[in-house]
Amino acid sequence: MKGELFNKLFIFEMANNHMGDVGHGLKIIRDIHAVASKYDFRFGFKLQYRNLDTFIHPDYKGRSEFKYVKRFSETRLSEDEFIALKNEMTRLGFVTICTPFDEESVDMIERHGFDIIKIASCSFTDWPLLERISKTDKPLIASTAGIALLDIDNVVSFFEHREKDFALMHCVGEYPTQARNLDLGQIELFRARYQNVPIGYSTHEDPENMDAVKMAVAAGAIILEKHVGVPKDAYQLNAYSASPGQVDRWLDSALRAFEMRGEAADRRSITEKERTDLRGLQRGVFVKNPVKAGEKITAGNVFFAIPNLDGQLVANDLSKYSEFMAKRDITANGPVLFQDVDHRNLRDRVIEIIGKVVNMISASSICLPNKLDVELSHHFGIDRFDEWGATIINLINREYCKKIIILLPGQNHPAHLHKKKEETFHVVYGSLVLSLDGKEREYREGDIIIVERGMSHSFRSAGGAIFEEISTTHYVDDSFYDDANVMANKHRKTAMTYWSDWLTRPIR
Repeated sequence: MKGELFNKLFIFEMANNHMGDVGHGLKIIRDIHAVASKYDFRFGFKLQYRNLDTFIHPDYKGRSEFKYVKRFSETRLSEDEFIALKNEMTRLGFVTICTPFDEESVDMIERHGFDIIKIASCSFTDWPLLERISKTDKPLIASTAGIALLDIDNVVSFFEHREKDFALMHCVGEYPTQARNLDLGQIELFRARYQNVPIGYSTHEDPENMDAVKMAVAAGAIILEKHVGVPKDAYQLNAYSASPGQVDRWLDSALRAFEMRGEAADRRSITEKERTDLRGLQRGVFVKNPVKAGEKITAGNVFFAIPNLDGQLVANDLSKYSEFMAKRDITANGPVLFQDVDHRNLRDRVIEIIGKVVNMISASSICLPNKLDVELSHHFGIDRFDEWGATIINLINREYCKKIIILLPGQNHPAHLHKKKEETFHVVYGSLVLSLDGKEREYREGDIIIVERGMSHSFRSAGGAIFEEISTTHYVDDSFYDDANVMANKHRKTAMTYWSDWLTRPIR
């Protein structure tokens, strides 16, 4: 699955902490592995490649007054030595990662068979290098320290257009980063702005700081990167690289943070203890007056109180979708037990209807807003919705009004009129037969029909239809049906609210 490689991926960045000593580099890999093996995460180890023969300008080679020229020159490794480090990572089960700083290094990464290419913040907008990297078949991780938001947008677009599997890392290019400058809220910014891109955090804070990783996890980071090394007399660690002991505490902090954060993609699982504790606080359902077998349990004949008994209905069970009928007599003040009633859950019927509506909306390709106020009109009861009814999506109701009306195949909407509002229907999908003052005509996509005040109208569709209703203000008391039974039905509407994902996920 695309992006799955990045989920809870911890990256150990060696950078130049091998100090140009391949034996020391191997020790770092092994010592960090001994710590990481205690934790059930996915782990990666990362190197950095530069072709120093061309990366450093000829006039500046060997000069010590330039910090990075000196640092890179003094910690140089041969290609065979880099291969030895990479092979040890592979042997120990690490995801192998490498950062190239020039095009020749990308060639070497491909030759050595690394799993992932990491793009350093300083190279984030190095377009010649990005063009070369994009031609590989490797997943990519890119750090964003110091990069303007517009440039991040451009690079994200660049990789998306090339169908690359990539992730972004919030990063601060201050070595070490002071706590007040960590800006961990950027993780949330990236998650909201680049919703299909995995987001991580590349750390440069004091390695004794165990709070930052917790906050990063809480903000939604799923990739964590830290510079690591092993101190010894000849090789002291810099102020932002962690020793194995610090890595151990960092991973433990991350583990506890992930445990505390829990599920983020969907509603969390409820423990049995939590369910029991909440149940004890819920009010039980009791009848005010005696109820005979065959009588409906109504809101007017019940009261709610604690304690509730095992097997008793609680107030939380009494939704507009539930009907309860007594199977045996219940005495005054008696509890309503599930075993004493027949239960009908109308929500199952509602979900069935919404599923059909979703299928029609998807087929029509009409665009809808993120949040939808939906009404099911079931004039003769929800059991007859397939025959008599309509789905209404309310979009605007001010001095003007707009609704989307959906007729499922075979549905009819009974004759009625409005005294206050005038309507215009615009058919956007399918076809419908509209009766205006007793005169029928079929209308198809693109047709527009005006329904004046006081004009009786009804409509039906054999194959299904969607049309816009554009009108003056809608009033709840302005629909007058020819059939007195409809007018007498005070529960002919079921109102719901759905969000944009209702078209792509199961309705519950």
